Amino acid sequence: MTPYLVGIDLGTTNTVLAYAAPGSTEVRLFDIEQLTAPGEVHGALLLPSARYHPAPGELAPGELQLPWPRGDEDVVIGRLARTLGAQVPGRLVTSAKSWLSHPGVDRTAPILPWGADEGVPKVSPVAASASYLAHLRDAWNARFPSHPLERQQVVLTIPASFDEGARALTLEAAKLAGLGTLRLLEEPQAALYDWLYRHRANLAGELADTRLVLVADVGGGTTDFSLVQVTVEHGEPVLERIGVGNHLILGGDNMDLALAHLAETRLGPPDGQQRLSAGRLAQLTERCRAAKEQLLDPNGPEQATVTLLGSGSKLIGGSRSVTLTRADVAQVVVDGFFPLNAERLDARRARAGIVEFGLPYASDPAVTRHLAGFLRQHAQAARAALGTDAELPVPDTLLLNGGVFRAGALAQRLTDTLAGWRKEEVPRSPRVLHNDNPDVAVARGAVAYALSRQGLAPSIAGGSARSYYLLLDGDKSPGVARRAVCILPRGAQPGREVTLADRTFALRLGRPVRFHLVSTVADLRHGAGDLADLDPADFVALPPIATVLESDVRKEIPVRLATALSEVGTLEVHCVDEASGRRWLLEFQLRGEDDTAQPDEEPPPPRFPDAVEKIDRIFGTRALQVDSREVRQLRGQLEHLLGSRERWSTPLLRRLFDALMQRAKGRRRSPEHERVWLNLAGWCLRPGFGAPLDDWRIGQLWALFEAGAQYFKDSQVRAEWWTLWRRVAGGLATDAQLRLLDDFAFNLQADAAERGKRPATLVDGSEEDMLRLGASLERIPSAYKAEIGNWMVGTIVKLPTSGPKFDAKAAASFTRYLWALGRVGARQPFHGSAHEVAPVAAVEAWLAAILKLDWKKIEPAGFAAAHLARMTGDRSRDIDPVLRDEVLRRLAAANAPPTWSAMVRDVVELDQASEQRMFGDALPPGLKLIS
Repeated sequence: MTPYLVGIDLGTTNTVLAYAAPGSTEVRLFDIEQLTAPGEVHGALLLPSARYHPAPGELAPGELQLPWPRGDEDVVIGRLARTLGAQVPGRLVTSAKSWLSHPGVDRTAPILPWGADEGVPKVSPVAASASYLAHLRDAWNARFPSHPLERQQVVLTIPASFDEGARALTLEAAKLAGLGTLRLLEEPQAALYDWLYRHRANLAGELADTRLVLVADVGGGTTDFSLVQVTVEHGEPVLERIGVGNHLILGGDNMDLALAHLAETRLGPPDGQQRLSAGRLAQLTERCRAAKEQLLDPNGPEQATVTLLGSGSKLIGGSRSVTLTRADVAQVVVDGFFPLNAERLDARRARAGIVEFGLPYASDPAVTRHLAGFLRQHAQAARAALGTDAELPVPDTLLLNGGVFRAGALAQRLTDTLAGWRKEEVPRSPRVLHNDNPDVAVARGAVAYALSRQGLAPSIAGGSARSYYLLLDGDKSPGVARRAVCILPRGAQPGREVTLADRTFALRLGRPVRFHLVSTVADLRHGAGDLADLDPADFVALPPIATVLESDVRKEIPVRLATALSEVGTLEVHCVDEASGRRWLLEFQLRGEDDTAQPDEEPPPPRFPDAVEKIDRIFGTRALQVDSREVRQLRGQLEHLLGSRERWSTPLLRRLFDALMQRAKGRRRSPEHERVWLNLAGWCLRPGFGAPLDDWRIGQLWALFEAGAQYFKDSQVRAEWWTLWRRVAGGLATDAQLRLLDDFAFNLQADAAERGKRPATLVDGSEEDMLRLGASLERIPSAYKAEIGNWMVGTIVKLPTSGPKFDAKAAASFTRYLWALGRVGARQPFHGSAHEVAPVAAVEAWLAAILKLDWKKIEPAGFAAAHLARMTGDRSRDIDPVLRDEVLRRLAAANAPPTWSAMVRDVVELDQASEQRMFGDALPPGLKLIS
């Protein structure tokens, strides 16, 4: 059966579906059935990319009924979701697409709605995206039951700037929605495909004077730029994409949020509180979005009223209103996001943008400054296309896409900006290609692309928008060019494998290996196998490729690399054994945190073999006569060979850990053996992440946990046991951290009867060991952190603060508990996801208790308060500004270090001293914790 050609625009704000019937070249838009009011279903071309999680009993089952059987979830998707989300705070999921490209969180974890209250159901960005696609699938299948969507030829669009991680997660969302087979197409290309298809009858005439098209796509969540060169062959235009921009989380969402911040300052304080909660701000943002669209409409009013409803019994009586005017929108949106930028400045690198809802929005909100940088980055190719030597070549033709440009004022401002940049020539506005409906152009263009693949529509050449490189050994200092080999050149065509025939690599079998890949949109003109020196400013690191290629023996074999851009638009890398032809597919690792790993290819120190020999002498399988003194001296001997352990690099530390792990059985020979092994193993694997294949190493180490310590009656063994797990906690998954939490709770809270039943494998732990361990468990649910912190505060307030009892023992107790409390309630986690921090309300209560202490006498109080009050820019994590001001006042009065006040006042990284003190150990050189 001939399939339909289907194009889906999975947008940040709206999702759209277009199609062409079998045998037809007419592109149609699909009317998507959705709830528009409780119990009311209507079709619409736009499905808002939003889902609302109603409270129990808020909507009756019949009010959620759709024309197809509902799934298990009681959620609302589409137009009614937006309506309800504007009325009830904290239950609306939006901008899931932006979260897909945010590596700072676990994008497969249930974290949305961001900042929602306890008890509100949450969903992952991937699952939320999948739910919109599943809604389309169900609506389509209800309309065309004989042609289910999962069997049609589907093209799904994505931002051109999406990296390999975001592309892979988009494909995962499609798979969850039952759409396993599809192609990916970049949205700016899709918009141009739509224009080309609509003007296909006279394309030569329409593009007669065009040499270079700029596609500026500013949607709800992202800004995308693409350059397409137009040449003429045999009297017909030939189009080739020659440049794309880097990823920018910058769009209509940012504009709505900027207006919401303005409106917030004009609202009267509710119940004495000036600052809205994250959920209330999200509600206000939805209202400001509607006001913005009204005020940017040429026929719209001069002002609009934005009303923020009350909550609970005060739903109506507690409502507050504020007026926004055209002048407000002109200043905030037009001038703020689209300044004329006559100086043609690049985007500012300083942190100056809006940070909210946990998303890393672009630091500079000015689209026109980002555009200047984009044109400068692709200046060489643009000059060649235009036949000019201008310092900043400005395209002669412009296609605007994205819902933002429905506002004529913004479209005109961008056009005027480009006209003003033509300094080397007579200022002239670029020709603007008419986009009759920016909301649906991308979906229609996806169908036009599918038709072009069948030879039924104009096409755009170009292949891969990026070049891909494998980083080689060399100087890794900031700003220093990195030696690399090109593994897939820009312009490579999908489905065509490229083999680096002239490059042979040694592949290690049976041990951890890591491939450090980067991509760049810059036109560096390298071919496959070419060596290059890359400027770090030009490339973007891809998610790591890390694996253990299993083999019965550890050996190195010569391989060639074979790479390809898959038919769905993702990078595939194979290692090919020259002798046997065996192939290994290398897959990207999509972790929920920034990758700060260093290559493990750094050559070991000259005396490293001697160090391994020392380790083998103590822990190896050979039965050697080694006395306890020599065991205790092992660390000193290693430092004599390798230098002070504080200066051991991460690659060296992991090599030492691997040597220790291979000889783990040797730790059982004596208490001295176990103490030393535990101490060294924890030191060498700290903080549990940050190096190639640390997940694999953590898995090996965790396998030892259930057996417990061999010499559990030895107090120092017990201390080293818990120090080990505290040091590597950053690499432990949530279930492992919860398992540690069980032992933490038992050791601190079990009564005498329970302790009598302690199994031998449950290692006893001192109060200090347990406090340091519990504070390191950042991946446990926030509710558990609240319980732990409440217990700690309860202990702190009972400690003596004056009189003869306030001695060294009391001071030590304050230090232990306040350090642990500061870590448990830290607003910025070191290794956990931001959605797992302790609840704001609990942290504010802890701060209230700490403020009652004498910070001059109890110095750790100020340190803990600084971390509890640390500024993140995320309203769902930050404390109340009034309380923040009080913390700042107390820090100043106590003459606390300026860096403590700085972290409370502004969004800053920790200095080395604060980072080391908070972590509890020196970090490996070169490793930065997430901050």
